[in-house]
Amino acid sequence: MRLVQSFAFAVIAVAGLQFLHAAEPPAAPKGLHVVLISASNEYDAENSLKILQAHLEKELSARCTLLAAKDKGDEIPGLEAALKTCDVLVPFMRRISLKGESLERFKAYCQSGRAIVGVRTASHAVQTWLEFDKEVLGGNYKGHFKAGPTCQVRLSAEHKDHPVLAGVKDFTSPGSLYKNTGLAKDSQVLMTGETPGNNEPLTWVRTHKGGRVFYTSLGHPADFRNEQFLRLLTNAVKWTTCK
Repeated sequence: MRLVQSFAFAVIAVAGLQFLHAAEPPAAPKGLHVVLISASNEYDAENSLKILQAHLEKELSARCTLLAAKDKGDEIPGLEAALKTCDVLVPFMRRISLKGESLERFKAYCQSGRAIVGVRTASHAVQTWLEFDKEVLGGNYKGHFKAGPTCQVRLSAEHKDHPVLAGVKDFTSPGSLYKNTGLAKDSQVLMTGETPGNNEPLTWVRTHKGGRVFYTSLGHPADFRNEQFLRLLTNAVKWTTCK
């Protein structure tokens, strides 16, 4: 009798582990190289991405390269070398006027089916290529509502089992809500943001030229101190780099 009970418990335990495993995004490839670009002074992007960098290095044993550029500048120092071995690009930059070869390198990466995890101002990352938002991210940035009201971050009921949302729960953000209604038809909305009288797509994923793309308009400095947000971005890095 005890043997039968032990066997039954073992079967239940294994089944439970399999269920939990199924909800997780696939493991990121070993030797993963994450290139993060900071250039958004309003949101202290450099220090925020340093928090994410430390988290990815700990959780995924990733090799991270953080490129610090100037908000509304015209270059990203180190971009050429970093993109050569980049597995996933994490842009958190604002209206950089890339030109010449630098712009072509950035475009070439984004248009070649490579992994991208865009954060907040990535929707208007390159002033000389504003089409990046619609063509690559699948977004439709039209500014943002006034700062002040707390944003309620809600997971999509339709896509709640998506690997990017594994282990993530609803939370709040002090950041202003971006206006993004009118996304690309193939964009899957994973989160919405709500403030009094307003509801907007907040986080979505899509495939662009065969590559996986993730974007979230979250990215207030306080978000990077939120465990839910860091888990979301970690899942996004894993999902975009695993076919």
